[in-house]
Amino acid sequence: MARHPELLIPASSLEVLKTAVIFGADAVYIGGEAFGLRAKAKNFSMEDMREGIAFAHEHDVKVYVTANILAHNKDLDGVREYFKELKEIKPDALIIADPGVFEIAKEVCPEIERHISTQANNTNYATYNFWYKQGASRVVSARELSLEELRELRANIPEDLEIETFVHGAMCISYSGRCLLSNYFTGRDANQGACTHPCRWKYAVVEETRPGEYMPVYENERGTYIFNSKDLCMIEHIPGLIEAGIDSFKIEGRMKTALYVATVARTYRKAIDDYQKDPSLYQKNMPWYLEQISNCTYRQFTTGFFFGRPDETTQIYDSNTYVKEYTYLGIIGEEKEGLYRIEQRNKFSVGETIEIMKPDGQNIETKVLNILTEEGEPQESAPHPKQVLYIGLDQKAAPYDILRRKED
Repeated sequence: MARHPELLIPASSLEVLKTAVIFGADAVYIGGEAFGLRAKAKNFSMEDMREGIAFAHEHDVKVYVTANILAHNKDLDGVREYFKELKEIKPDALIIADPGVFEIAKEVCPEIERHISTQANNTNYATYNFWYKQGASRVVSARELSLEELRELRANIPEDLEIETFVHGAMCISYSGRCLLSNYFTGRDANQGACTHPCRWKYAVVEETRPGEYMPVYENERGTYIFNSKDLCMIEHIPGLIEAGIDSFKIEGRMKTALYVATVARTYRKAIDDYQKDPSLYQKNMPWYLEQISNCTYRQFTTGFFFGRPDETTQIYDSNTYVKEYTYLGIIGEEKEGLYRIEQRNKFSVGETIEIMKPDGQNIETKVLNILTEEGEPQESAPHPKQVLYIGLDQKAAPYDILRRKED
């Protein structure tokens, strides 16, 4: 059976959720203020979650809530109360890794679908069938699976059990994300949502009797960022992903900005739609996808484990910095007397040429004509992050359009 893949986009806040919905998501996954694995993300209060779910449902987009910590005894009562609250606001699914948490969800809110997180190390069809028998409707595959393994998996599980697979974003150094480095170095447990990302740090060796004498770590003389993976990108392999029977294309990035989310959502949305309309159109538009997907921060790209075991070419040994081609300036809000409300994110100035990024794929250059504070005071520039401003542009913009600036 040909499957129509869902495009599943991350959201760190209500603003980013709305951006994901407008820029092409079929579904969005979010975290509440507890029991998810991104404690450092802004995350959603119950009030924001309620508004976000209502907004998404108005646009026929689903919302999944992460509750994928590996729970300790002290967590269980809180999980039960949390699921009682979620029962009232009706997300479309819960993403769960822990069997105990799964059982609580099944008891407290059985009407909400249960998806099994990649944190549960889902690497074979027997595991998928186990979770199906427990009542899961979807299982998120481990990032360590190849396309060949996914095809075999699809052939050996029930037709109505869905496969969700990461197709874009940061790669974790540890198996299916179950990392102990953060806990060991900083006391912050990645499996409880507090990862400090030590895989991105620069390392050296210190000999025990020579404290303070740092010897660099080399791997074939490429450098010292020994754990730092390139980012996953499968935009060139949409046909293979569909042919393998994957139901949901998952984008990593629940710590990312609205610019990142808009860029990735818009690009994958067009690629999927183009391919399903006409495979030759997908191939024809490939240069556009590749150009657009590089317009947000990334660490160079790799295809991860999809075509076999990664080698040294999938790592970045000399740096942990992102490639950054555009700077995020803000999101267009209401229009008032010819001026657009924005909550400014990075500095820009009157007279500067910036871009309006639209959900339909257009990128329109525009000049900043004027900048006013909420009190109506004119400004020459907008230097303060998160300042609410009203700006004049020489091109038309619409609510939820993204403003960005191309970097030299």
